[in-house]
Amino acid sequence: MDVEDFVVDAFAQLRIETRPRIGAPDDGVDLVVDPDGVRVAVQVKFRSLVTDDVAERLLAQAPPPGTALLVVADRVTDTARTALTRRRGGYLDLRGRLALHTDRLVIDADVEPVTTRTERTAALSGKAGLEVVTAVLMRPERTVAVRELARELGRSPSTVSEILAALRRDGILDARNALQGTDLFWQVADHWPSHRVHLAKLPAPDETTLRQPLRLGLDVSTSEQGWALTDTAAAAAYCASLAFRSGHALDFYVPDKAIIRRATTLLGTATSAMQAQATLRVAPVPAVVRQRIQLDTNPLAEWPLAIHCSSRSTWRRTQGGDGRS
Repeated sequence: MDVEDFVVDAFAQLRIETRPRIGAPDDGVDLVVDPDGVRVAVQVKFRSLVTDDVAERLLAQAPPPGTALLVVADRVTDTARTALTRRRGGYLDLRGRLALHTDRLVIDADVEPVTTRTERTAALSGKAGLEVVTAVLMRPERTVAVRELARELGRSPSTVSEILAALRRDGILDARNALQGTDLFWQVADHWPSHRVHLAKLPAPDETTLRQPLRLGLDVSTSEQGWALTDTAAAAAYCASLAFRSGHALDFYVPDKAIIRRATTLLGTATSAMQAQATLRVAPVPAVVRQRIQLDTNPLAEWPLAIHCSSRSTWRRTQGGDGRS
């Protein structure tokens, strides 16, 4: 596991959602902590031992405005803990303590201790792993350069390097980090979310009062995230050989759980899948709701499509109706 995975896991134990950073790769943000819509941008730093002197040096480097410093360490001394939390920052002591103090959020709780930090054995462990392997699948023809992919995903080069090394050990990538075969696709499919929220109504794309609250993001020419049409309707747009009837419920990926909560409030929930006009799932990786496309073959042109894997041998399963598109 990489350092960010430890942070994600610690917050998850407290039932607090975290997401990968959003924005430019060099904006200094590693994660966004989001307890019920209170979004706090976090910059993560790792040190083996954090004393008050180390804490002061890290705090002097000053993360970007509006970003909290979270230091991860095998051990954080009591004086360092105080220094970090008093300066609107925090720490994850891997012996079992998590704290984050900002102007909008105060967390101070025990978590499960991490006894050892071992070499990554599974490429798909953690959110970073899923992001990296999805990026590999989306462009299977390229040989992957570590730093280029790290900049693209906003992940550290060391994390990306560990994940690619795990893929090479499994024989999924060759020595040049080029994709071999289709095994990786099926591994990712097993990690893809299937749970959907069923909406009673479908938002009208031209209904301006809903565009911003639901973050529809219909203009794919910007870097804005938004709803991505998937499953049967998207497969039909990609010219798959399947039937798509008028009135069929539309399936979407959305950027986060907050959108799903707003959608259920504004549009209502259906009592059954048969009565739903739309279904929503949180995108498992940011690329799903950021790298969307428009096609002339899309009969629902107002809704951008989730991009499909470009491998000819696997694209049909990617956007087919098996629930894992």
